Amino acid sequence: MIGPQPYKPGPASGAQVRKERGPNGEEKWTLILVRELRHSPEKVWQALTDPAHLREWAPFDADGSLGTVGSTVKLTTVGAPTLHVSETTVTRADPPTALEYKWGGFDMRWELEAFSGGTRLTLWTNIGHRFIAMGAAGWHICFDVLDHFLSGTPLGRLVGPDAMKFGHWRRLNAEYAKQFGIETLDWPPQAAQKS
Repeated sequence: MIGPQPYKPGPASGAQVRKERGPNGEEKWTLILVRELRHSPEKVWQALTDPAHLREWAPFDADGSLGTVGSTVKLTTVGAPTLHVSETTVTRADPPTALEYKWGGFDMRWELEAFSGGTRLTLWTNIGHRFIAMGAAGWHICFDVLDHFLSGTPLGRLVGPDAMKFGHWRRLNAEYAKQFGIETLDWPPQAAQKS
């Protein structure tokens, strides 16, 4: 692996936010990310569902395949300050076009569409309003790492605190915050950075 040093992500793009009201009137925020990949939907589908492939790029590990409706899978967040394991049941798996499950209580909906010899990948995920720009920056980097992995030039997984230490993550976080019209969170907090 060549490591994250030579990697420089492009500008913030392909993301939007939707605000809806939940059944009890609560605010529900959805981050929508679109990325065009140079790989077939079948190849991208495998990267979204196969635990060995997920270990190369995703912010979580899976203890089983996400490719079958009704499968119960444990998802373990990678690089989190405290271990976070959530159990999910795959609610939709239409290979190679649509995949749905929850991660840590948040809806995850993936759509894959054949596009110009590759795949247009769209992710819808619920997220707390304060963390929208951070989430967009993190997924932006994950999708870049995914694209490199599928191209045979792996960068190595770059998620969680490791991603936040990566200088380009801060730039992406600020760019997405500006794009969404929200305040940029100082993350990690300055006190944590000094220790």
